[in-house]
Amino acid sequence: MSTIILTQNAPAPIGPYSQAYMVGNTLYCSGQIALDAKTGEFLNGTIEEQTHKCCQNISEVLKAAGLGFENVVKTTCFLANMSDFAAFNSVYGEYFVSKPARSCVAVKELPKGGLVEIEIIAVK
Repeated sequence: MSTIILTQNAPAPIGPYSQAYMVGNTLYCSGQIALDAKTGEFLNGTIEEQTHKCCQNISEVLKAAGLGFENVVKTTCFLANMSDFAAFNSVYGEYFVSKPARSCVAVKELPKGGLVEIEIIAVK
């Protein structure tokens, strides 16, 4: 059994996909970028500011599913520039204190010209 997770407190999808899907006890969350849920505007800030916003958006999707960061077992992180890795890590570590498994890769380009995108898998 699967359920679409949708909250007004995280950015609405900007394409034909869902914010997240709960399948059994597992949550699959689409990648989050630094979009403001209320305005739909992109936060064109530093890597630290964008990472905070991504994590805040993830927090809202987790809450909507009745979960928290401690339930996250895997993240996939996309950086526009690997030179931002250390600054990204410092903010990421504030949220993902349970140290889930992670992949982090540099990509050529992210939506809206973003510096970071984070997707997660969490288990209830």
